[in-house]
Amino acid sequence: MVVAGSVGVKKTARIVYLTLFATASSVVLSACQSDPDIDISKLAGETESADVLYNQGLANLNSGKVTEASRKFEAVDRQHPFSEEARKALVMSAFTNYRQGRNEEAITAGKRYLNLYPGSSDAAYAQYIIGLAYWKQIPSVTQDQRTSQQTLEAMQAVVEKYPESEYVEDANTKIRFARDQLAGKEMQVGRYYLERKEYIAAASRFRVVVEKYPMTNQIEEALARLVETYYAMGVDTEAQTAAAVLGHNYPDSQWYADSYKLLQSKGLEPRENSGSWISRAGKSLLGA
Repeated sequence: MVVAGSVGVKKTARIVYLTLFATASSVVLSACQSDPDIDISKLAGETESADVLYNQGLANLNSGKVTEASRKFEAVDRQHPFSEEARKALVMSAFTNYRQGRNEEAITAGKRYLNLYPGSSDAAYAQYIIGLAYWKQIPSVTQDQRTSQQTLEAMQAVVEKYPESEYVEDANTKIRFARDQLAGKEMQVGRYYLERKEYIAAASRFRVVVEKYPMTNQIEEALARLVETYYAMGVDTEAQTAAAVLGHNYPDSQWYADSYKLLQSKGLEPRENSGSWISRAGKSLLGA
């Protein structure tokens, strides 16, 4: 009787426990369904396999649901870090972050991908996304041009490391834009010094453009400003050389016409000194 009573008590206790558990589960599920802060689909997604999550991400991306796609790709990386889908999801995370304007997150994901899978077929794309994310952040030429330099370096890596990739053409376009920005910044600072008659400082900035950024849209003005700067300093041979290089490469330029007129006001004319740094730099210009 004692044994039977013990069994009866235990059985009753177990029934009570199961009843309480079922009630509690029902309450939690009801709360999840009614609480707007709880994403039931996300909770369910945590149990999905890597390929299912990845394909869901692609489906969301194809239907324009970029934010949801990003979440799916991040879930693959987080829940199945050693799967092949995790590798593909990481580069897709870089892309979806870029699409959402989350440039720093795109750069981080892209760099992480390159660190983990440097020799993979998607490495070129990851490098390209990094460059695009930097390019998107390039400000006006009046501001700091650090992101222009970062764009230049990232896109040069695309061209140099993956010369056969489909991203090279656009990478070169972004490189030209970044170089124009960097040259433009040098010109802005150079003009600032020139206006204040700080000629040595001005000449050094214009020289950077001629030597480092000769194939940019700033080169004609840079040579003309060197004519103006050296003329003001009384260094006539350098002023004449800058004008000669400018005229040889851009004979129809208004900058050349203005430079020629400036020299004539002092009885001078363009004349190239082959020993000048300007003459040496001029050989790399378009018309050389």
